[in-house]
Amino acid sequence: MPDSRPARILVVDDEADLELLIRQRFRRQIRANEMDFCFAQNGQDALDVLREDDAIEVILTDLNMPVMDGLTLLLRLGEQDRLLRAVVVSAYGDMDNLRKAMNRGAFDFVTKPIDFEDLEVTINKTLDLVQDLRQAADTEKQLRTIQHDLEVARRIQESIIPRTFPAFPDRPEFDLYGDMIPAREVGGDFYDFFLIDDERLGLVIADVADKGIAAALFMAVSRTLMRATAMMGGPANECLTQVNDVLSRENTNAMFVTLFYAILHARTGQIQYSDGGHNPPFIVRKDGSVERIEKVGSVALGWMPGVRYPAGSLALSPGDALFLYTDGVTEAKNPAHELFSETRLADSLARTPPTDLQALVQQVNADVRAHAGTAEQSDDITILAARYDGA
Repeated sequence: MPDSRPARILVVDDEADLELLIRQRFRRQIRANEMDFCFAQNGQDALDVLREDDAIEVILTDLNMPVMDGLTLLLRLGEQDRLLRAVVVSAYGDMDNLRKAMNRGAFDFVTKPIDFEDLEVTINKTLDLVQDLRQAADTEKQLRTIQHDLEVARRIQESIIPRTFPAFPDRPEFDLYGDMIPAREVGGDFYDFFLIDDERLGLVIADVADKGIAAALFMAVSRTLMRATAMMGGPANECLTQVNDVLSRENTNAMFVTLFYAILHARTGQIQYSDGGHNPPFIVRKDGSVERIEKVGSVALGWMPGVRYPAGSLALSPGDALFLYTDGVTEAKNPAHELFSETRLADSLARTPPTDLQALVQQVNADVRAHAGTAEQSDDITILAARYDGA
């Protein structure tokens, strides 16, 4: 059954009237058992409350307080072995302290005097992130309990990868098709797609730098984090920056993932994208011509926090398709150790028009298999194709 407990939020502030204002503003959510607030007057009080209440997941804290200020509290929160996300409150224009707070792990901030509409949006956004992080943690825990059974792990991974096509039969503006062929029972590649809102479609392809169970675990976490972050609606490059920061902080096994994320605007065909060390996709034009898109990326996600990812843009005309793939395609080897290569991939794409995406993907897979011959598949082969058909 779904968890029916209210979201538990700790408010840390030495202003006596804030509790009344909070309870008044969020009275509907409190009555509906959606939110439950507790209060502390300074950072030390907050730590005492946290020791007694393991249901708290979101903290709203002032920065300037007696006994222990908010910046010190953020450092102490980093020592907590639990899922916590903090939103800080500071005076407007206090950018130095806000910068320090974000560097110490704060998820977001609001300024004084508090705009309670903005505060409600920020709290809801933070709760959504916590829920998605909890889901990611639950997914990882679930996978760890079945490491002895690769068949079960394979089924779980297949359930994560969307394989129902047409994916959005009621949306005539675009079409999608994807396929993944793992080199082992489970793999580290994944693709994903999702509607961010009524006008924007998110497209993701990624490759974890490993194989087997370890890669599958990291893949599941990366996929959940990427989707959760993308659904907040931010630009592609900012989403990669946020996901990289989380993966880097939680990455105890020093793994990383290359990832390409694109946002297709369904009404215009415009695409904004960013690249975390991944192979740049191809555009297959309606007339059969093939173009490799400009690489604008940075390092793979999970290496280090604080990386800022650049943004790129391109335009699709009706009938054009974006072809995303992992290096298992281009680096497939034949018995003579020759790579399939980007050149062969471009030739394969040019032979099949993008009017049938399934046929396009299957033709590329067939060409890769023909090239490899008797050579063993050494890497996951993953493809996602998206065609823009016009508004």
